[in-house]
Amino acid sequence: MPFEQPDALHLAPGLRTLQSRGAVHRVRTAEGDEAWLVTGHAWVRKLLDDDRLSRSNPDPQAAANGGGSAILADLLGDFATDHARLRALLEPHFSPERMLALRPYVEEVTGRLLDDVAGRKPPVDLREALALSLPIQVMCEWLGVPHGDKDRFGGWTQDAASVGDPARSRQGLGELFAYCKQLVAGKRRNPGDDAISRICATGGISDNEVVGLTALLLFGGYETTVARIGTCVSLLLADSEQWQALLRDPGLVPGAVEETLRMSMPNPHNGGMPRYAVTDFEIEGVAIRTGDFVLLNIIAANHDEAAFAGPDRVDVTRDTEASLVFGHGAHYCVGADLARMQLQVVLTQLIARFPTLRLAVGADALRLRRDTLIGGLVQLPVTW
Repeated sequence: MPFEQPDALHLAPGLRTLQSRGAVHRVRTAEGDEAWLVTGHAWVRKLLDDDRLSRSNPDPQAAANGGGSAILADLLGDFATDHARLRALLEPHFSPERMLALRPYVEEVTGRLLDDVAGRKPPVDLREALALSLPIQVMCEWLGVPHGDKDRFGGWTQDAASVGDPARSRQGLGELFAYCKQLVAGKRRNPGDDAISRICATGGISDNEVVGLTALLLFGGYETTVARIGTCVSLLLADSEQWQALLRDPGLVPGAVEETLRMSMPNPHNGGMPRYAVTDFEIEGVAIRTGDFVLLNIIAANHDEAAFAGPDRVDVTRDTEASLVFGHGAHYCVGADLARMQLQVVLTQLIARFPTLRLAVGADALRLRRDTLIGGLVQLPVTW
């Protein structure tokens, strides 16, 4: 790895070839670590919620270095081995009631950003004009981060997600944690009606734990949503039939969000969710040993023909219940509804205000960002 991915909107051919040969494969990561890459939907789904795998290596000295596993370990800290407590702390802040209360703000910000787009002469880079701006403003509002600081922590999260530059990644994480430490101290002194203040008020939680959770939410909630907005819109614009289906029936928007999330392409450097075997077991006759590095490739799983008929085709009416884009079981992403809500608002307003929206370049000209763990598009040029 990484696999060559000439088409930003379709599965890497090499990954498809591996998947056709079985569910698990021996690979070498970009950092030089030996790993097992799991690509079959049934096995990825099972192992996402399987206590034979852990985020932490039972032998820390032998853990894989660099890449997503290192960043994830830094962000999670002690929560890497106490996932139940992590969920218990975060779930109340992502409740349906909280998301419903936040939605008018998301709609307002999206409207303002699209006002600016409408005032420009096309073509416009929708990634720069919308995808980069919306999630960071939403995270500021929800978490209680001063809006004037959005450019500061946005830059740090981008640095932290840097691939191939460990020094830049470490510096970005360091700056992010230092900022979060100051932010949490301020919330302790002057709490407000925001997620960080509410987390601070949780009984028995330490300042270091709140700082770690804040950094995790800023990193995960911002960078990933930027990438998903770009791929969601581009997948629909690349298939005029599906875009027209939304124009005819805006009620299909939630389904379109789920379908494009299923098909979203990460950076090819990201081989999957990093895990470590905590016991010996087998995957279709392949022996996995305690301490082995295992990558659960959700993108490949979501393109598995055994789970989705015609998986490379966008279908906004598809039943996506089996999608693993937000994980599965006890490890299902607690922030899923926040991401969904932003994507639904974006699509709803785009089809209402820009019904003739289309790509300003051919879909084959779109490029993935290869310098960052999260990925997403380099640009999303559109016209109307």
